[in-house]
Amino acid sequence: MATDTELLTRLRADLTTALKARDQLRANTIRGVLTAVSRAETAGSQATSLTDDQVRDVVISEAKKRRESAQAYRDADRPELADKEDAEGEILAEYLPSALTAAELSTIVAEAITSTGAAELGMRGMGKVMGVVTPQTKGRADGKAVADEVKRQLSA
Repeated sequence: MATDTELLTRLRADLTTALKARDQLRANTIRGVLTAVSRAETAGSQATSLTDDQVRDVVISEAKKRRESAQAYRDADRPELADKEDAEGEILAEYLPSALTAAELSTIVAEAITSTGAAELGMRGMGKVMGVVTPQTKGRADGKAVADEVKRQLSA
């Protein structure tokens, strides 16, 4: 296999540090991500090495799973399990780009609407706008929040 990406190298180094510090939560969380990366590398007919962006996508996916699990545990009145999922999510957030503020997201969407000329199309232009906005917001904003902001601006 090819060389590790920068993010993968950082994850492995942090796992070693967590194990030495006997930080079980951090070690188990990072182990889970590394396992997910390995699964992604061996998925399909031929094993491949992931790029830094692909590794980041795996981390994004794992963080999303933690958020959804935490919400499910809260809905089931299991706060201790929700707290554990939240703690794991915070650890994973360290490996992701910083989140966009509502103002930054609004600006990105407004620029995309202008550049695609979707303002005249109204809601029919949503696909065009999402195609431009999604790569810019990936890993930095929740997809539902992005879609809601696009809908809000297109219907205004």
